[in-house]
Amino acid sequence: MCENIDEFISYLHNVKKLSNNTEVSYRRDLNKMQSYMDSVGVRSVTDVTPEELHDYIIYLEKNGFATATVSRSVASMKAFYSYLYKQGRIQDDVTAVLKSPKIEKKMPDVLSMEEVARLLDEPSGESPKEIRDKAMLELLYATGIRVTELISLSLSDVNTQMCYIICRDPHQNKERMIPFGSKARMALMNYFAKSRPVFVKDQNCTVLFTNCSGKTMSRQGFWKLIKHYAARAGIDADITPHTLRHSFAAHLVENGANLRAVQEMLGHSDISTTQIYAHLNNNRLRQVYAKAHPRG
Repeated sequence: MCENIDEFISYLHNVKKLSNNTEVSYRRDLNKMQSYMDSVGVRSVTDVTPEELHDYIIYLEKNGFATATVSRSVASMKAFYSYLYKQGRIQDDVTAVLKSPKIEKKMPDVLSMEEVARLLDEPSGESPKEIRDKAMLELLYATGIRVTELISLSLSDVNTQMCYIICRDPHQNKERMIPFGSKARMALMNYFAKSRPVFVKDQNCTVLFTNCSGKTMSRQGFWKLIKHYAARAGIDADITPHTLRHSFAAHLVENGANLRAVQEMLGHSDISTTQIYAHLNNNRLRQVYAKAHPRG
């Protein structure tokens, strides 16, 4: 079974072009399944039955694995056995009848508009670093892009004249155009004039935002940055690199934006992923009603 897993991971890497993190997750899930099968005397992929896979899922649940973890393990097994079936390694796809446990969708944590304003106002100094940080935070909230997408932007991806960015997804070979407003434009123009030339000495560097050494910024570096300004702004919420993205979407929906437009800007392949922000807004309206209505 080990060789089959190695072959499948190679397929994900060379053909599907998945990210390293995704490959690691698949391998971890499948190695865990293999260990279980070894413990019950099943050594080959051809010997695995639907009943044994079902028993494995029950084993995961009984041993306290989270529903999301079990669901991901089922998805990994389904992808693995579907690959083996298509390659002719097995006669039947034994995962065809497997069902993932239902995951209760957790509402994303979002900042209020007032909290966002406080956060974005924090880097207000004239040092090159604060000017850069201001531009990064403004653009992140203005466009709702992921942090990995933010730190991957090139100079050619930004049009300050027409106020839009081109955001590319290297794994899906897709790109989307996202507009931004005047506040983000002003912050970017200030960054180009006063900050980027201080950090970037290499004229061939095309990275939009760099660290203070002129190198590409890491996700961890940006996370520390946003935590720093959240603390300065007195925001108690547990901010993650995704918080401004969630806040961007929630605030657009709250102010009447079309869900399809928000879906396109976020780069969601499925509208159901975007609909969670509509549910979030409905919950907020119910809370406002209950609090304000005399018979609420």
